[in-house]
This record gives sequence, C-alpha cells and structure tokens, in this order.
Amino acid sequence: MSIGYTILSFVVALGLLITFHELGHYLIARLNGVKVLRFSIGFGQPIFRKRLGKDQTEWVVAAIPLGGYVKMLDENEGSVAPHELSRSFNRQPVARRFAIVAAGPIANFLLAIILYWLLFVLGVSDMKPILGPVEPNTPAAHARFEAGETIVRINNEPIESWQDARWVLLRYAIDQSDKVNVETINKNGEINSRQMDFSKIDPDKLSENFSGVIGFTSFQPSVAPIIDQVVPDSVGYYAGLSVGDEILAINDVEIYSWAELVQQIRNNPGQLLELDILRNEQIITLPITPEAAQEKGKQIGKIGIAPRIDRAEFDKILVKVSYPPLQALLKAFEKTWETTQLTFRMLGKMVTGDVSWKNISGPISIADYAGQSAQMGLVSYLAFLALISISIAVLNLLPIPVLDGGHLMYYLIEIIRGTPLSDKMMLLGQKIGLTLLLTLMIFAIYNDINRLITG
Repeated sequence: MSIGYTILSFVVALGLLITFHELGHYLIARLNGVKVLRFSIGFGQPIFRKRLGKDQTEWVVAAIPLGGYVKMLDENEGSVAPHELSRSFNRQPVARRFAIVAAGPIANFLLAIILYWLLFVLGVSDMKPILGPVEPNTPAAHARFEAGETIVRINNEPIESWQDARWVLLRYAIDQSDKVNVETINKNGEINSRQMDFSKIDPDKLSENFSGVIGFTSFQPSVAPIIDQVVPDSVGYYAGLSVGDEILAINDVEIYSWAELVQQIRNNPGQLLELDILRNEQIITLPITPEAAQEKGKQIGKIGIAPRIDRAEFDKILVKVSYPPLQALLKAFEKTWETTQLTFRMLGKMVTGDVSWKNISGPISIADYAGQSAQMGLVSYLAFLALISISIAVLNLLPIPVLDGGHLMYYLIEIIRGTPLSDKMMLLGQKIGLTLLLTLMIFAIYNDINRLITG
C-alpha cells in the first residue's frame, strides 16, 4: 500500500468527519439567528476561500487538515455593530448556546448512524462464527471449547457473524466479567452452553490480540502450499520462486498446508532455508533466507508470497448480514449507542488506571487504518469512518475546556448558578484544558511512533 494512497484516504476521511462536525455547529447557529463569520476546514494558511450568502460568510479550506472551526459573531472576540448585537453568540440565552455547541458532536453521531445504516442495508460479508483451534491456557481453553463449534448466542444475544462474536465478547472482556455464557452448536448439531471467566484478563492486551487473549481463533479452510503470487523485488522473487510452485518441504520437514509454510517462514528470520518445490512435475530445491521484519515487538520472517485460494471453500464459511431499511436504521442506532458506551468505558478505565494510555491512537495510526480499510473496500472504509466519527464525537464531549464538552460544562454551571463564570475562571479553565489536550496529543503521537518502531 503506497504512502500516497494512505494519505489520500486519511485526508478524505478527516475532511468528511470534520465537515459534518462543523456543519452541525453552523446549521444550529444559523437556525438560532447567530451570524457566522467563517466556516473553516483545517487550520493555518488558507488554500481556498470564498465568501457566500447574505452574511458573506467566509468558507475556507486550510493547509493543516487536523480539525476545523466555525467563527461566529461574538463580543468576546471583537467589536460588534449595535444593529447586530442580537445576532452575537454571547448575547444568546444559555440554552441556545448549549444547543449550538452540542450540535457538533451530535452531527458526528448522526453521521455514524447514517454510515452504519448504509452498511446494514448494503450487507456486510463476514466469517461465520466457527471456532478454529483454541489457544491453550486461556478462558476459552479453561471452558473446554473445541474447534469446529459455531457460536450462536452470548449471554442470550444472538450471534450471526464472527464480527458479532468479537464485538460482544470485547464488551465483556473490557469489563472483566466473570460470567459470560457462550452457547455453541457442534458439527453433529448438538447445542452446548459454557461459561467463560474474563476476570483475570489483562485489559492492556486486548488491543494487541483480542481473540488470542480470550483463546478464540476463527476457523480457516486448509489452504494448499501452492504459490499464486510472488511480490516483485521480494526475497521470494530473487530466490526464484514462481506462481504455481508447490512447497513440499522446508529443511527436509514436510509441509502439508499454507499455515505450516507460513509458520516455518515466520519462525526463521534471517536463517538460510532449503525449500523442496514441485514445479512442472519435477522436484527442485531452492535456498532462501527470509527477510527479518518487526511485528508487534517480535522479529519474524517474510519472503513475499501469497497462496492460491479456493474461493468455493471460503464461500462456505462466509455469511452476508443485511437488513430491510427500517430494521437497518434501528440496528444503526443500536450499533452507534453500543460503540459510544464502549468508548466511554475505555476512557474511564484509562482515567482510573485500569487500562494503559498506550491504547490511545494518534494521526499516524489513524492514517494507517484509513489506508488499510480503504484498500479492503467500500464496506471496510465506511465502517472505519463510522467508528472514527463516534470517536470524534466522544472526544469533543469530554469536559475539557477548549473542547465542546468544556463549553457545555461551563453552560451547565451557568444554568445551575444563574450567572456565567467569571472571565478569570474561564481563562484558567482554558489554560488547564489546553495543557490536558496537548498532553493527550503527546501521548497519542508517542504511541504512534512506538508502534512504528516496534512494528
């Protein structure tokens, strides 16, 4: 995946999410008669500007696409002509100011609902919730689950896909629930019900390899060790591997599946290996040294090849989940609400120290996820946009001065007291809020860089 494609996917995503957020502020401000001076997507030097409408609102696209703002007529930010005082933001009743500020995060929630609705109407293809090999010494192993079983219910919630199972289990894992009832059906049609205990799970590890932590893997059809693609300029390319080659053995150890081949390559970074290959009905031997690469802090081997996939076999374990429009809308509301709750719970656990701050992602990680999801197709990209839109809404609702949530906190205090906070208190809050926000950004960028270094 090229850097240019990643950057483009990131800019498109941020542009859409920020525009929706600021449109929320803009539309409710206009609805309440407040004059809008500028609508800006991005910060810094403008690369596009245009004045439009009766109020000659300045529409701007700026050079740094990491946010945006709506500048309204306000006596706190400059002089206001006497005939326009009624259109000044600071002259509005507190309920109107509250609505204008809250409209930004609400717009992001609405965007997430729209995107999830589209996903549920179009249909999402996913793996059936069939279990692969169970990882030893995990909650799944202790509950005696077996490969080949299909998950049908978790605590009475129906499960239709592997993503459904992961999502529901993640909620319980974050809360470290000690009683999670998982109902499965085996190959013989027998229904089994087992209880899982997540109380001893380390929440910090959930973002690294969630399925592996609880012990579940998804079932994968056996793939023959036959090469279908050789990446140009890769180790495999220069070693002489070709499309159609079948790997019979590595260092005289017989290979029966692509998974075994991958395991041998990954376990031997920088080590000379001899591959016995069947090519054109002849057996040949090729030496190859897997390139060493970093993955989640570990060194692994890679040679740049991809397998020949039997689509018919994979289609058997795929399921397409879709709903009629009205039901899809209800599911979209439900999905947005559940994701919002989960995000707030994760943030709460970070504040209490139950979850590490290393789980926070910054612009580099988000850009990477944007590129990956866009490359995987429209459905994955829409799901990514919905998730980030909810994250932006939640972040902006945090009671931190300089964010929307900080202003909403001020307005709630004003409603309770009957009078606004003093300018001195507001200024102090702004300084504290800016410090907190900068600290959060430093954490996020540090985590991004650390992920790049450790792979």
